[in-house]
Amino acid sequence: MSTNDAKNDVSHSVESVNEKGHEKDASSTTGSEFDFVSYHEHNAGRLVVDPEEAKIEFGEAVAKKLKLSKDGTKVLWPQPTDDPEDPQNWSDFRKNLQLFLITLAAIVPDFDSGIGIADIFALATQYNTTTGHINNLTSNWSIFLLGWGGIFAVMLMRRYGRLPVLFWSQVLALGFLVGCTFAPNLNTFTAMRCLTAFFATCPQVTGLYVVTDLFPFHLQARKLNIWTMGFIISPFLSPFMMGFIVARISWRWTYGIGSIYGAIVVGLIALLGEETMFDRKLPNPRPIPRPKSRLRYRIETLIGITGWRMAQFRDSWSKAIFACINVVWRPHLFAILLFEAMVFGFSIGINTTNAVFLGTPPPGGYGFSQFGIAGAYGTPIVAVLIGEVLGRYFNDWVMNFCIRRNGGVFIAESRLWTCYIAMPLYICGFVLLGGSFQNHLSVGALVMGWGIAEVAVMINTVAVYAYCNDCFPRMQGEISALINLARTLGGFSVAYFQVPWAMKNGALQTFGVEAAIVVGLFLLIVPTLQLKGGILRERFSM
Repeated sequence: MSTNDAKNDVSHSVESVNEKGHEKDASSTTGSEFDFVSYHEHNAGRLVVDPEEAKIEFGEAVAKKLKLSKDGTKVLWPQPTDDPEDPQNWSDFRKNLQLFLITLAAIVPDFDSGIGIADIFALATQYNTTTGHINNLTSNWSIFLLGWGGIFAVMLMRRYGRLPVLFWSQVLALGFLVGCTFAPNLNTFTAMRCLTAFFATCPQVTGLYVVTDLFPFHLQARKLNIWTMGFIISPFLSPFMMGFIVARISWRWTYGIGSIYGAIVVGLIALLGEETMFDRKLPNPRPIPRPKSRLRYRIETLIGITGWRMAQFRDSWSKAIFACINVVWRPHLFAILLFEAMVFGFSIGINTTNAVFLGTPPPGGYGFSQFGIAGAYGTPIVAVLIGEVLGRYFNDWVMNFCIRRNGGVFIAESRLWTCYIAMPLYICGFVLLGGSFQNHLSVGALVMGWGIAEVAVMINTVAVYAYCNDCFPRMQGEISALINLARTLGGFSVAYFQVPWAMKNGALQTFGVEAAIVVGLFLLIVPTLQLKGGILRERFSM
């Protein structure tokens, strides 16, 4: 790298803190103008990770002040402060406990939504209607609202913090799920199910915030893998578990069990959840004195009193409300959102319609019993776990390989190499699944097709989250909410056309065309971003 390039990078990372209203962390003669707090945000998508490269780009004086990973091989971004309450300084156990809680909570929204898949035949009988009407009225619209709930949750989190919004959203979702359990008619059931989805979706956007609050850059993809596994596996857990239950007892028990799980999550959040939002850009990250009583501080933080007091130091309402609009039009983000909407959306369609294909008598379907349908949903559960293991190691390998290849610098577009692994698997999975339904191949073929498709979705989704987070490090909540919205908008409508299309022209054509659409978008978008992503980031990133 040339000296001029190095000087340019340093100049981008230097900022007049007085203009921002923040205080510089560095105060040495040479490094005093280097913004240790915000460098990773100003250089979105291009981070100096190797300590030796940092000496070349920033100079010895700045490089000496940079905090490194425990093994000394990577520069930490964001740079932890000297405050022990900075979540970046928490112990590994404390960090991983919060990751565990947000993963458990991320299971709730799609788990609750998926209960209706297991109950679809029982609900049709209970309310004297068809399975298609149940799908169209309740399943599809609850999936639709899963996306929009996250947009509103992020607005509140920018002002009041992560913990209180997470807590109250799960309390409300639990209340509405109890309403589903005792709904006397279909209209009430539909309203309760849709409201459950709208409020429950909060942890599916909070997770990216929590991961970036707690973990440095080089660990984020690995931790995102765990969190995304939670909400990708969740829509299969409920049909798998509840399918066996509804075959024996009333469908209302399935929603009752879902309510019990929701209550456990709410209890764990109340007892063990911590606020991970740390206002590191303020001169004093904790401008409001803490109460002397730890119990009082705990309660005030949980229910939102602390967040309400801190709101005056955070983003204004106008900035919080328009943040998603301000970021969604960026071309590199919009393109990858469109791609992920189709990748994930068609997999949502599989989840909502496979119960119909499996339960419909031949020649239209497999004619599985309720037990058989429930057992079949074990396939994607195993597949997502396999995808988690593969993604964990492959993402780390890609990151480290690309850092070495780029001379100690990480480029965001490197994340997208993982998509090249996912797409062949996606094609194989969808084509095999469609062929299995159309030609009534063995159950083994059905299991392999479904499983391979879900492995691909898991691998691809983690790569998309990591890439978008690297490109917009100041907008984690909005990025998470927009990806969540994209995947639900891509999936909620699939159940409307997938079964009728397959019945008319064959499942092989249906699933084959869906795979072709995804691969076509992949070929148009991913190589383009890898070639032109740097230019787009420089011009359009925030």
